[in-house]
Amino acid sequence: MFTLRFDMRAPSWGAPRDALYGAVPEMCAWAEDHGGVAAVFCEHHGSEDGYLPSPFLLASAVAGRTQRLALSLILILPFYEPVRLAEDMAVLDIISGGRASYIMALGYRPEEFDHFGLALTDRGRLADEKLPLLRRLLAGESVVVDGRRVTVTPPPRTAGGPMITWGGGTVAAARRAGGYGLGLLANANVPGMREAYEAACREHGHQPGPVLLPDRDHPSVVFVAEDVDRAWSELGKHMLHDARTYAAWNPGNETSAGFSHVETVDELRAAAASHVILSVPEAISRVQAGQMLNLAPLCGGVPPEVAWPYLRRVGDVVLPEALAERKTPL
Repeated sequence: MFTLRFDMRAPSWGAPRDALYGAVPEMCAWAEDHGGVAAVFCEHHGSEDGYLPSPFLLASAVAGRTQRLALSLILILPFYEPVRLAEDMAVLDIISGGRASYIMALGYRPEEFDHFGLALTDRGRLADEKLPLLRRLLAGESVVVDGRRVTVTPPPRTAGGPMITWGGGTVAAARRAGGYGLGLLANANVPGMREAYEAACREHGHQPGPVLLPDRDHPSVVFVAEDVDRAWSELGKHMLHDARTYAAWNPGNETSAGFSHVETVDELRAAAASHVILSVPEAISRVQAGQMLNLAPLCGGVPPEVAWPYLRRVGDVVLPEALAERKTPL
């Protein structure tokens, strides 16, 4: 019914980071009892606003407070050493009872590759080298790496290892996903992506997996309010920070979902695309239409005490009313 997304941006005028991080397990524990289906943890490095650099640690904290909520980690594969990554994935698979899955990506910010002493131009080669080894280790194989034999212990709880899919927003990313034999959970719907993905699957002898291709106006940040005008006054600067920072990282990108090229809160509201505030009736209508509400309760450093009422409104009001109306006979 709804997902929770956490990237932990905290501009200097936002909430203190300890308050934001402390709220995440609490929100996830509440969400799994009120219609939440998944928590998504994103990754970036060296951002001035403290964007989450370690999805594993935060996801592990959430795993310890929940029993059913799915955990989705978005990882930038070139930044990881594959043996240690396989060990971390195996341990989180055990801690979470097999609830963690992964979206791997190449990364795109030159500053982050400098951060790790890597060349942006090597990212494809690095992924091609690391992913096969990672998958073999997670499958329980004993693998010879540079003359040494490596076995990951303990093995993952999930037979064959946790689910891995591929992310990205280009036709090239779709081809890579198909070549790897992974599902494609993209952040864009560029013409030809699905066809390129399916063709690459066939070429490499793989069955196509799950595919998600969000349109440009697909909202990645959703709040639900009793008074939408008041909510924009309260949340607008946080949402604008989030949207503008992503846009600055993606100059000229007019295809990816999740951000808008805007300069003001009024422009962001008028765009009604990446960041939206819905009225309760609008949210109910979307749920009844089968749409998922992608909530980002701490977006742009929203203080937890401000965020909680918006989150609770979805679980305590929107979902019960949507389900009740769906069951009402005509």
